[in-house]
Amino acid sequence: MQNTDLLFLLLGAVLVLAMHAGFAFLELGTVRHKNQVNALSKILTDFALSAIAYFFVGYYIAYGQHFFHMGTTLAADHGYNLMRCFFLLTFAAAIPAIISGGIAERAKMRSQAIATLLLVALIYPFFEGIVWNGNFGLQKWLETTFGANFHDFAGSIVVHAMGGWIALVAVILLGARHGRYKKDGRVSAHPPSSIPFLALGSWILIVGWFGFNVMSAQRLDAISGLVAINSLMAMVGGTIAANFMGKNDPGFLHNGPLAGLVAICAGSDVVHPVGALIIGAVAGMIFVKLFTYTQNKLKVDDVLGVWPLHGICGTLGGLAVGLFGQKWLGGLGGVSMISQIIGTLLAIGIALAGGFLVYGTLKATMGIRLSQEDEFRGADLSIHKISANSEDAMF
Repeated sequence: MQNTDLLFLLLGAVLVLAMHAGFAFLELGTVRHKNQVNALSKILTDFALSAIAYFFVGYYIAYGQHFFHMGTTLAADHGYNLMRCFFLLTFAAAIPAIISGGIAERAKMRSQAIATLLLVALIYPFFEGIVWNGNFGLQKWLETTFGANFHDFAGSIVVHAMGGWIALVAVILLGARHGRYKKDGRVSAHPPSSIPFLALGSWILIVGWFGFNVMSAQRLDAISGLVAINSLMAMVGGTIAANFMGKNDPGFLHNGPLAGLVAICAGSDVVHPVGALIIGAVAGMIFVKLFTYTQNKLKVDDVLGVWPLHGICGTLGGLAVGLFGQKWLGGLGGVSMISQIIGTLLAIGIALAGGFLVYGTLKATMGIRLSQEDEFRGADLSIHKISANSEDAMF
């Protein structure tokens, strides 16, 4: 079975790797024309840096394993451990990809590159190891005390909530885009530059997400059709709810399925498909309402709404396991609401502390945002010296 497990993980890694194209096109379609090149460039650069950070440091912090052995150790079990690292680093790289959408159009690329290295090497794997490797004994204590450990099958909390709450810190420290909020209280609209690209990004993410969720089993004999159908039901629930609540707005429509998929990651292996549909629908509604409230009332300039989408819907997913995973609601059981609350709150605490430490330090030392002039010209011309269009569009 070892070779088939390797192929299984490879396919999962490739599917999740493809999701980063989805992150890129989702951001490209949402930002203004003058920042499209930067959107594409950031995601690819951050993935490359994430791979370095996770391979050399992060994987060791999370799982206590490294790849600096002599002799034939690297080839043990046909390199299964190496393939597992590849698969899991595609998850780790989602952290800066999530953050990228929140800080779009005004962040310094070099500062974000350093933040990526620190987050993926240190902050993310610290919590990943606690949940998925039992580091520091928290999981064992939760199981002994409350009858079940903290359950997060595919990363609603470990990946999405962590990324979303870190992004909130980065967005607040960075500040709003110039001209976004007027002194008289009005909010300046910055409509998406390309609905087709936004939709393409959403679809790429949707397809790749089945690798993200189903292949989190990590071995072929552990694969579950329940995970696949729950992912599907949450996706369609989020789509329908967001389309209804967003009154057919295509931006909300194409983020709705992502909200549902974020929320179902944690419990996709234990909840009933009807429960998954409800979780996805609630996530879709929450995203629409909270995105509007965050932008217009709180005046937090989170460009792609990554805090509502990943931070809050991820949090919902972590907590929903404790309810919909119960047998009396059709779930498979073996979950504890108290354990889910403790694990979720711990993740939020680590994300906020880590985010303030990394972005606060960078802001105080080298700065984290472009000058007002560079922001006005657009990150494409200011950073990359080229625009997405030959006419050098400045809008």
